[in-house]
Amino acid sequence: MSRLTPATRRRALFATVLLTVTILTVFVLTVPSGEAAPSGNCTYYSNASHTTVVGQFGKDCCNNTVAWGHKTQFSSCGGCFICFPPPR
Repeated sequence: MSRLTPATRRRALFATVLLTVTILTVFVLTVPSGEAAPSGNCTYYSNASHTTVVGQFGKDCCNNTVAWGHKTQFSSCGGCFICFPPPR
């Protein structure tokens, strides 16, 4: 039975560490984020003056889906919808 030289052990350790870091990096980059995307939150209005809200679509700050009403050409997107009920 042959013994590993110190140089071979270092190479094997380096390869193992490199492989572990690569796997963890790929895992972190492919797992979807749990946070809401505020730019995807849109409030829709009945006219250009934005006086009457007719729908909202997106996620609230608690990451719950918000989808009610209907979409129109008059919208304002961004920000975070308020959580209902608010978190405790």
